[in-house]
Amino acid sequence: MLIAGFSWVMFLLSLALVVFSGFALIDAAIRREDAYRAADKRTKPFWLVVLGLSFLVNVMNVTLASMWFLLIIGLIATIVYMVDVRPALRGMSGGTGWGRRGSSSDGPYGPWNGGR
Repeated sequence: MLIAGFSWVMFLLSLALVVFSGFALIDAAIRREDAYRAADKRTKPFWLVVLGLSFLVNVMNVTLASMWFLLIIGLIATIVYMVDVRPALRGMSGGTGWGRRGSSSDGPYGPWNGGR
């Protein structure tokens, strides 16, 4: 019973890693190429290959569960992207990538309230 519960927890953990690496891969794909260069990070194709391989290893780990070394390398690459590269890219593109942040009355130096 304990082993069955542990295998269920490991399956859920593997599934969470698939979702995490999939999100990072999709996020890297929607970012602009010039934002990578402006943020002084590696190129967009580099991150797409690294995160794609990480996603592939995570998907294969759900079925095979024998590639722990590759899984850890992929997890580290995904964490590096999410913690270091993604915030730099968001700063370069001026927001989340899904739309413009701020209000329509924002000027180049901050909000403009009409002199009030």
